[in-house]
Amino acid sequence: MKRNLLKASFIAALAITSLLQAQENQLDNLKPRDKRGLTVFENPKDTVSTFDHLRVKVGGAFALQFQGIKHESNATPVFNAAGVNTNQLYPIGNNINLPTANLDLDVALYDGVNLHLRTFLSSRHHTDTYVKGGYLQIDKLDFIEKGFAEDLMKYTTIKIGQDQINYGDAQLRRTDNAYAILNPFVGNYLMDAYATFPFAEVYYRRNGVIVMGGITNGKLNQTATGGTSPGIYGKLGYDKQLTNDLRIRLTGSVYNIARAPRLDFYNGDRAGSRYYFVMENTAATSADQMRSGMVDPDFQNTMTSFMINPFVKYKGLEFFGIFESASGRNLAETERRTYNQYAAELLYRFGNTENFYFGGRYNKVDGKLVTGQDISVDRFNVGGGWFMTKNILTKLEYVNQTYDGYPTTNIRYDGKFNGFVLEAVIAF
Repeated sequence: MKRNLLKASFIAALAITSLLQAQENQLDNLKPRDKRGLTVFENPKDTVSTFDHLRVKVGGAFALQFQGIKHESNATPVFNAAGVNTNQLYPIGNNINLPTANLDLDVALYDGVNLHLRTFLSSRHHTDTYVKGGYLQIDKLDFIEKGFAEDLMKYTTIKIGQDQINYGDAQLRRTDNAYAILNPFVGNYLMDAYATFPFAEVYYRRNGVIVMGGITNGKLNQTATGGTSPGIYGKLGYDKQLTNDLRIRLTGSVYNIARAPRLDFYNGDRAGSRYYFVMENTAATSADQMRSGMVDPDFQNTMTSFMINPFVKYKGLEFFGIFESASGRNLAETERRTYNQYAAELLYRFGNTENFYFGGRYNKVDGKLVTGQDISVDRFNVGGGWFMTKNILTKLEYVNQTYDGYPTTNIRYDGKFNGFVLEAVIAF
């Protein structure tokens, strides 16, 4: 038995070594997953090809946080049939959160044709491993005929799959389960427009101009039952390195779906919030706990939203902003409600390779609850980070979030949370 185990271990070690030696460091038209991808939004478009055979890049990410947050609420006690106060906050303290892990597979299938697949090895939503999503990216049509439509494809990209759709720029800087190296802070934005829908997108990029159109069914979990209408979305923008020191990017995105049995647009992140159990009551379901500290407009039937994102980088100074407005209704409503989101993030990166940074982020959401109350949520983050290498990042932040306008029976009535979070990230 011992001999068989040693033999199996030796064979596995040889297989892993061969795989690591065979895999490529970087594939064409896919952005790096380490520090080099910080200010890269969409995957790059490059007509220079290095393809000579099918190539596989195995990557991954790991993240771990130490959370020291306290929360409080002045909500009126509400007792259920068992006599339990459902407005009792979870007891939280200083401790380590659940470590998260991703596995990435990038494959150069053909000249100008790439495949990306991401698997969540560990996340808040599942105790088991599951596929987050993936897509096929086509930058050339040489598989039809050598040089087919090459003048058009020089500026065109086609993406098809089930993955996060390209609505807004915020989702291109967010934490994706363990892939947290692009996010200068720990948490994502309050109203997190992110979900893994089936989609088809066509890009045209030339001289800094970005034009993208996409279509989806707007469903997170696919089934042939139940009706839906196509969700249409698009992005128009300009991204240019004007001088060696100055880069400017400005994009506008829109998403519209007329009818869907369920909308997961603002609660589709199955990896969950980075702030564990904040402002959650002891009777909360696991699904509720996933959204800790987030704001979900609760649109379930129809929705229209748009987002504007400015980005400016001058030497080490970096600014990113959000203005977003979303309107919709749930199945029980006849009138639309509107939620607005505002965010401003200012960073200063310094060091020989800009391997240090510090800065702040302000994020605010206001809107109307299904019950009619006008609410607002404000969050302020301040912190910094150190890229120990291009693959290893440590960051520390202070977060303060307050709630206003919620009814007295809601756990968020006069609620707030604040504290420090330390996060360690590895991505490759």
